[in-house]
Amino acid sequence: MAEGQGPGGVSPRVFLFLQGPSSPLFVEIARILQAAGSRCIRINLNAGDWISWRWGHAASYRGDFTGWRDYIHSRIEAHGVTDVILHGEERPYHRVAIEEAQRLGASVNVVEMGYLRPDWVTLERDGLSSNSHFPADPAHIVEAAANLPEPDWARRFSQSFLAEALYDLAYYLPTVFLWFLYPGYRRHGLYHPLMEYAGWLRRLPSSRRRAGEAESIIERMIGGGRRFFVYPLQLQTDYQLRSHSPFHRQEDAIRLILRSFAANAAPETHLVVKLHPLDNGLVDWKAYIAQISASSGLSDRVHFIDGGNLEKLTAASQGMVTVNSTAAFSALQADKPVKVLGTAVYDMVGLTDQKSLDRFWLEPALPLAELRDAFFRLLAASVQVRGNFCSKAGARAAAARIAERLLSGTVNLPGAYMDKAPRQKPEKVHIP
Repeated sequence: MAEGQGPGGVSPRVFLFLQGPSSPLFVEIARILQAAGSRCIRINLNAGDWISWRWGHAASYRGDFTGWRDYIHSRIEAHGVTDVILHGEERPYHRVAIEEAQRLGASVNVVEMGYLRPDWVTLERDGLSSNSHFPADPAHIVEAAANLPEPDWARRFSQSFLAEALYDLAYYLPTVFLWFLYPGYRRHGLYHPLMEYAGWLRRLPSSRRRAGEAESIIERMIGGGRRFFVYPLQLQTDYQLRSHSPFHRQEDAIRLILRSFAANAAPETHLVVKLHPLDNGLVDWKAYIAQISASSGLSDRVHFIDGGNLEKLTAASQGMVTVNSTAAFSALQADKPVKVLGTAVYDMVGLTDQKSLDRFWLEPALPLAELRDAFFRLLAASVQVRGNFCSKAGARAAAARIAERLLSGTVNLPGAYMDKAPRQKPEKVHIP
């Protein structure tokens, strides 16, 4: 058998790994693929990539971003890459790599945190949200999911916050202190890693107090029988917000939502704004929301919480408004109306409210039960696998299932589109 060929003289699949999650997941996937006869190669872009891989079959790109396109094109071509695997398709390096991979006929596979959290992982062809090929046609979803089983909602895996934090530190601190090893690397984050860590450390001592205050507000909302909507904030750094929404920054979405609520919601209706649990505290969202609320006459009707049980809060609400947060899945599961302002895989006729935001406050539309149930069955079967990023058992389970789908060519199957053009990205708007 010639070198580089599989059984029967057939050339093996060649998988190129780019940046992955801060976890052992990508190495586990590569081990399985390699054992099955495929070739796995890696390109490291920074010291965090280098430390997190530590397996071999890797090259390092130390040039600047302007030379990345030619470099990645030449590597894909020279190695005969058939499949690219990456995490975060909107990162600048990855956008270029995806363009070159598609130009050369290689498949692109994107791994992200699961839509159906907490112990699921997403695997989609080409990407998520605006880049997703998951169907938006309700009739197709109902038909494709007709014989699929109900997802297993029982939690199988868990990962601690400590494990997540340690993997994150092990990845990002080397990019800071060993920057000279990859002098041309350009970060994709909005904030310097040390700024983010300083923000989280500053928030830690008051976390218990903030959680208690949040629960008190939730109990007051529910116990007092108040009518209220929920607005879960996303991370300012989240590419779902940055690339798949019409907003330049989260401040734009906040202003739009609060002003629409002030002008259109019934006077006795309240709005609970919940901070993302991983927010770094570098923007004082509580103060910003208080300022907009005061200028809109909403000081006694808008309630900011930093902690608390989102599922419990949502289940007692009139519905949820979101840019495109995965928190909306909990609202749909609780049979609550959802209004989406960006692009999301779950935003479609019959599942989310398609009226204007101004009308949503007074006439929120419930999801259709048949479509909602079919949507969850198809989503779980086609673009979700069980597991997680940071626990040993969860990462191994996810890696095994992802490798199986990659090798069998069943990414996005059964029932989800493989050849449909992705959704259109929304145009950015100016919110004064």
